[in-house]
Amino acid sequence: MAAERLASISNQLNPSLASSGVAAICHKSPDDIVITLALRTPLTKAVKGGLKDTPLDIMVHHLIKQVIVQSKLDPSLVEDVCLGNVQDDNAAYIVRAASLAAGIPYTSGASSVNRFCSSGLKAVQDVANQIKSGMIDVGLAIGAESMSANGGWIPVPRPFSDNLVKQADAADCMQPMSQTSENVSMRFGISRHEQDLYAVESFRRAEAAQAAGWFRDEIIPITVTLKDRETGEPKQVTLVNDECIRPGTTYKALERIKPAFPQFGDTTTGGNASQISDGAAAILLMRRSRAIELGQPVLAKYCGAVVAGVAPRIMGISPTVAIPKLLSKFHLKKDDVDIYEINEAFASMAVYCLERLELDHSKVNPRGGAIALGHPLGATGARQICTILSEARRTKQRVLVTSMCIGTGQGMAGLFVNEEFGLKAEPKSV
Repeated sequence: MAAERLASISNQLNPSLASSGVAAICHKSPDDIVITLALRTPLTKAVKGGLKDTPLDIMVHHLIKQVIVQSKLDPSLVEDVCLGNVQDDNAAYIVRAASLAAGIPYTSGASSVNRFCSSGLKAVQDVANQIKSGMIDVGLAIGAESMSANGGWIPVPRPFSDNLVKQADAADCMQPMSQTSENVSMRFGISRHEQDLYAVESFRRAEAAQAAGWFRDEIIPITVTLKDRETGEPKQVTLVNDECIRPGTTYKALERIKPAFPQFGDTTTGGNASQISDGAAAILLMRRSRAIELGQPVLAKYCGAVVAGVAPRIMGISPTVAIPKLLSKFHLKKDDVDIYEINEAFASMAVYCLERLELDHSKVNPRGGAIALGHPLGATGARQICTILSEARRTKQRVLVTSMCIGTGQGMAGLFVNEEFGLKAEPKSV
């Protein structure tokens, strides 16, 4: 063990001594950051779905409790909890209180982060960086969003000061996401036809995956109080499945949908854009040596994550700069990656990213993406990890990349190596 640790330190100080590419990322070291548990709630329709009456704090508390139950980990070993969330001003209070209520002692820490749609991955990155720097050995990253809490609306930022809006790119940070979708469509010639075809395939894949039961090992059931939309009568329901998937979606059905934002363009619709939804996901990370000591199963190795930028008005194309930057850092080629999860904020950006990166579509979002599953803003970055790890187990694939565009013209991408081959038992709710 000591020799391995010295070799690891030597490789960090002298990168030329280490192998590069796939061999390097698949190499195991005691200091690796590993994922030992990844689980999520079902994703439900905002305002009218199963989680519409469930506050953010309940979702976060439920996930933390389930992490402790499923991992059988002593709660005092979780040294920090980081919540990625976009819309809730109380996120920092919520994650601290939910951690304490779930049994994590007050001697541990808690924080919240907000990098818009990448917040879930940002939370993972923050926890991983603490482990890498030696500040902690075990940490929990959560991504969660109740879009129902805002009535399903995405808040518009307050107007900027004059000294900001005088600069064009700064002013463009105010553009609604729907407008950026139409900007991408118009600038790069992504037609409504192409977008609807892409959306149909996303729905088809998600429907097939759900019918085959492929989501079961990533979803933890949650029992909630749901109010009847007409009578207001409360009832207890247990949610076990994603709700946003629309079985039997056809191209003909999508082409009949009117443009959602005619003031900006005529290609983006409610059928080819990500669905406004509620949900949460949790990723338990620790140093590999600590995971071995604790007898925790290693699901995957977290290699790293990067952020890259583009012009804010075409923010959707940012995975086309984030993914190459990530691959370059680890001396990988695009074909070295077995599975990609690229968030489908809009079909316009998804079509562009596939074409620009020249990716094999069969490798990208094999279970469908946010167009079919939903996009709870702060949760998506963590949800993608749950989904890609489950798919990698099922198909025995190894090298994994998640990515998403981010409002204001940023993109993020994360690299993971699957270490668990074969089907995993479904998590049990208690």
